[in-house]
Amino acid sequence: MTEPMATARRLVLEYGWNATAYQILNPGIELWFARAGDAVIGFVRHRRMRVVAGAPVCAPERLADVAAEYEADAAARRERVCYFAAESRFESLPRADGPYARVLLGAQPVWRPQQLLATIAGRASLRAQLARARNHGVQVTEWERTTAEQHPGLQRCLAEWLATRGLPPLHFLVEPDTLEQVMDRRVFVAERGGAPVAYLVASPIPRRRGWLVEQIVRGHNACNGTSELLLFAAATALARAGAEHLTLGLAPLTQQCSAGEPPPRWLRWTLGWLRAHGRRFYNFAGLEAFKAKFRPEHWEPVFALAPCRQITPAVLYAIAGAFARTSPLLLCARGLLRAIAAEHRRLWRWLRRRRRR
Repeated sequence: MTEPMATARRLVLEYGWNATAYQILNPGIELWFARAGDAVIGFVRHRRMRVVAGAPVCAPERLADVAAEYEADAAARRERVCYFAAESRFESLPRADGPYARVLLGAQPVWRPQQLLATIAGRASLRAQLARARNHGVQVTEWERTTAEQHPGLQRCLAEWLATRGLPPLHFLVEPDTLEQVMDRRVFVAERGGAPVAYLVASPIPRRRGWLVEQIVRGHNACNGTSELLLFAAATALARAGAEHLTLGLAPLTQQCSAGEPPPRWLRWTLGWLRAHGRRFYNFAGLEAFKAKFRPEHWEPVFALAPCRQITPAVLYAIAGAFARTSPLLLCARGLLRAIAAEHRRLWRWLRRRRRR
């Protein structure tokens, strides 16, 4: 581990409050440190825009000063700043130059682990999912870091899962390669017949004695109920360890919460179009439904913030570029090619079945 990474990890474990705090240690994220050495920010660059992962990681009383120092550093280099997946503590922060422009990205469901277990125990449909997986021979165990890192069975599950996605692999806060360096994460693996078929990765949220379920990855041989069984096993282990906070992360474009005044009309139209027609590339509604069926105790709003008068198309384009690590237009073109190829394969399989008849 490099010295900057070790310093960032120490600061995250001391001050990490945002659900995304630990994710700044993911591959491909740059690290910026405050002059005092007591704060770190993780970000990626796209077209002279620094897209920050969440918010500054520091003591709460230092948030405003650290953000101001960071924004001044960016301005000195003729770069702009936006914060992606910021939460209420940073969004409501008083700011000398006026409030941040903001847009509500969605919300993240939150439970106490014990309450999540009680919800699963109290809902027949969820108990049936657990029973279905167990009846198919699925067993979940927690793996040690050294076993999970670069394990070929888990790498195979990841490759199979990525092949089902509508877009090429994304990065930033949805980095698929979390098993490259597990470090303080906890990994729960579902096995069937002794072979891994799915796994769950949980990342710490130290200041809230909590955990973010960063990934649930299913391979081809994972049966229905496997994801639910993984979550049940993780919540059980985390509850025993004294965790007080558990989230499944951002449900983009969910309508589970509102945030005051509506965004500009062009932005409302863009977000509405994505929710209605982006299903080919990202199943927003399906993701929200999966998280909602566990009946969260509450939903926390998640924002994109920028130190300017209003969120512009350039800000959204930079955010998309942060996830794509390339031109968002090129990413969409690749996604369309994948969709065409998938439709061609489905049509070919249908024709072959017809000929056999």
